Amino acid sequence: MSTESALSIERHGSIALITLNDPATRNALSPNLVTALVDFLEGANADDGLACIVLAGAGEAFCSGGNIKDMQQGTDPMFAGSPQQIQDAFRVGIQRIPRLFQALDVPIIAAVQGAAIGAGCDLECMCDIRIASTDAKFAESFLRVGLVAGDGGAWLLPRVVGYARALEMALTCRAIDASEAQSWGLVAQVVERDALLETALNMARTIAAFPLRSVRLNKRLIRQSLNLTLDECLELSAAYQAIVQHTTDQKEAVAALLEKRPARFTGQ
Repeated sequence: MSTESALSIERHGSIALITLNDPATRNALSPNLVTALVDFLEGANADDGLACIVLAGAGEAFCSGGNIKDMQQGTDPMFAGSPQQIQDAFRVGIQRIPRLFQALDVPIIAAVQGAAIGAGCDLECMCDIRIASTDAKFAESFLRVGLVAGDGGAWLLPRVVGYARALEMALTCRAIDASEAQSWGLVAQVVERDALLETALNMARTIAAFPLRSVRLNKRLIRQSLNLTLDECLELSAAYQAIVQHTTDQKEAVAALLEKRPARFTGQ
């Protein structure tokens, strides 16, 4: 599988549908797939026409995490060489993904079907909103292969489901189904498999209908406020408010509401 074919990218107007495209391995995070995902994410914020992203998986699974055969055979640099070489391979490989997600201002929705296992579970935790099909399964199962979460899962999962539940998932490797995942806050909605992608795209369309710059700053403000004091959050809020009030789209939003007509946003 080449880097070019590892990730399918479709554009639906201002929405990008990106699909992990290695169904034979249940979309395992091979070096080529990691590189393709990194390449896409690195350019996302600079795309002024991109309002929302939907992340999906081809075939029966969302993402099975690391490739077990690559681990055994040492064909993936993250599982071969000296301890220093392995550590460096993580830094320049899969760990680039959570860093790019953390810097991503464009909202991203995960459409999860089938298995989201190990790094696959962590990958969906990196997304802003998660929608699952009724057959989805989630497991933080690194211990099954004697590993720790090398992709940021130890930071991500407690922020999504809470400390105690994150420990339960990590230390028991128990897979939870879509219903339990929803009750834990791991996913926002559960829908039938054949409605999954359209549900995610419809949510993306809802988001994309708002002023693009304001959407991105709303996401950035909420993300950054997780690590701020209230006073720091209020100061940042005032700064972002000043920015959006000088956009054409914000003035158009007010005018459209007052004139009781659909808004016509330009991204400016």
